[in-house]
Amino acid sequence: MLLSAGEAKNLGPSSGPNRLRDLCTFCTISLDQEEVYRTKVYEKSVSPFYGEDFYFEIPRPFQCLSFYVYAKSMFQIRDLPIGKVAIRKEDLYKYCGKENWFQLQPVDPHSEVQGKVHLEMKLNELITENGSICQQLVVQIIACQGLPLISGQNCDPYATVTLVGPARWVYKHKVKLKVSQFIMFWQVTRSSSYKGRSHFHVEEEDIEKLEINLLKRGNYDLGSLRLKVTYTEDNVLPSPCYMALRNLMLKSPDVKPISASAAHVLGDICRESVGYDALLPVVRLLLHHNRLLPFLTSVAALELENTQEANTIFRGNSLATRCIDDMMKIVGKSYLTVTLKPVLNEIFESNKTCEIDPVKLKEGDNVEVNKENLQGYVHKVFTSITQSSSSCPPLMCDVFRSLRQLASKRFPADPHVQYSAVSSFIFLRFFAVAVLSPHTFQLRTHHPDPEISRTLTLISKTIQSLGSWGSLSKNKLVRQLLVRRCVHVIFNREVHKRAQGRKRLGKKNFKKRWLRVTNQELSYHKQKEKPLYVQAGNCVETNSWIEVLSQVSRCNPGRLSTFHPSAYVGGSWLCCTETNESTPGCKPCTATLLANIQLDIDCDRETERIFSFFSSSRSRLQKMEDACAGMSVYLGQQEECSAFTIQDPKETFRTIKELGEVLDDLQAHHDSKGALTDEPGTM
Repeated sequence: MLLSAGEAKNLGPSSGPNRLRDLCTFCTISLDQEEVYRTKVYEKSVSPFYGEDFYFEIPRPFQCLSFYVYAKSMFQIRDLPIGKVAIRKEDLYKYCGKENWFQLQPVDPHSEVQGKVHLEMKLNELITENGSICQQLVVQIIACQGLPLISGQNCDPYATVTLVGPARWVYKHKVKLKVSQFIMFWQVTRSSSYKGRSHFHVEEEDIEKLEINLLKRGNYDLGSLRLKVTYTEDNVLPSPCYMALRNLMLKSPDVKPISASAAHVLGDICRESVGYDALLPVVRLLLHHNRLLPFLTSVAALELENTQEANTIFRGNSLATRCIDDMMKIVGKSYLTVTLKPVLNEIFESNKTCEIDPVKLKEGDNVEVNKENLQGYVHKVFTSITQSSSSCPPLMCDVFRSLRQLASKRFPADPHVQYSAVSSFIFLRFFAVAVLSPHTFQLRTHHPDPEISRTLTLISKTIQSLGSWGSLSKNKLVRQLLVRRCVHVIFNREVHKRAQGRKRLGKKNFKKRWLRVTNQELSYHKQKEKPLYVQAGNCVETNSWIEVLSQVSRCNPGRLSTFHPSAYVGGSWLCCTETNESTPGCKPCTATLLANIQLDIDCDRETERIFSFFSSSRSRLQKMEDACAGMSVYLGQQEECSAFTIQDPKETFRTIKELGEVLDDLQAHHDSKGALTDEPGTM
């Protein structure tokens, strides 16, 4: 689900003059009554502009999507609820993809009731002990369904049943639902002699006017909230149904030119409707199948062809930059945690004032002390970044190396462009963004308070400045050291090299050597194309080596699937006794370790999302097909072609026709399955 919390206006009511004007407000997003996100706190405004987007998976069935607006005060222990907007799941389609203003409703125990109740009511005529006749009202709650979850757990429910008389008098009864059902008795009598808790007097002609309410609501003008909700449910078919579309997407990195590939076509036709959001499932699918690196290299090369000045390299929002951004967010989570989380925790806990703007200084602030605090924080953050090369994910290093090479080739006269190409991502789009919004990268649970948020903003801006090439003109070595280390040295340790060709094993057959691994090469060995056998110092080091080597080689197209665990001695392999030295290995190589990447990727679901984006943009796909046909006939760029990137109209036309056939076939599978099922979806 994609949510956009826009703004609120006229928040209230207030019990005193300008009461809410002195409070800070924030908005939370809840599935049923379980909070999943919250915005940052906005200071002293009854019409705050939130302007935040949230994209998240829905892991469980739900009934209601709710938005709560709270007032936060320094003098109150608990946040004060102002109002809420609740949208039932079955009503989400009414608001999907459109901005709407919603009136805030009051937040009270009654308004938080959700679910269905199976209710039975009877009105029986009884003769009392003194011979008078009375009516007995029996209310029985047989069962409840769909009760909300509180923090993922079952709630502790109770029911309040209200009996409203003809003169608007009210009788309430509250009972906890500890069992699956309960029965409630009320006696409606003509006599006033009964004063019991469940007895009351009512005229016979008024009995039919009695009302029973299980919920009571009030109406107040609490303000309104502007929201944009995009909700989709993924109706995932059996895996074989997606084979054709999946294979077509996985073939994208090999298509020449890259603009004629299915992945690039998807980004082109969806750009106007959903921006580049359609590229996320493409990135995840290619990542799972180790096809992302060649695709990113190709789209980056295409963008560089259209870049005229080196100082604007990768600065805009394009297909290439969006794909690389998504890649960094997926594979770089643990990298950010290791690099930034310790220093961010220190910033949140120490809460030192860092304001240096004279206009924003508070009474008693010392600008020199604040400047020292800011410099200290920036130094710690920047040092953590520059010393983080060993934690940088191999795929990010591979992509950065490709960007350096492409930038140097595009602007050979500029010796610094290879570093600015990388810094535009690693500093401006990765570390600076994570410092500014740590909650987005799960580095903190919630938004910081306004003062810490201001500190993070100052640190982030400084990191962006330090990450720009011009600001490092006096300290270029820092940039070069970071980038070069980030894409080179990964492991460097002493090992024992085993000699080859000797019949006996002994101490003389093992020599100490320093072995170095980078993401480009493994050294040491003296002869090219000859196997190197080394022995780590212990089992822990062995596992460390295997993990590092597996990560580094996972994108290597020449990676072997088998190996010989022993040496070739005396005309045969000691492990399997095969005499042919070129015989394939007898043991499988260690599986590539992608635990933190692949386990969260469901390729069928990602392909279904790709299908959904294509299906919602079939009209744009048809226009692109017509544009290709027009370019082929008239041999040139036509006006209707300006909305698309078409380098080779014939190849692009061929891809679109193939896409059309695949999409039609997949749609037929969906049609045969019928309506969507009530399963967790995507928000």
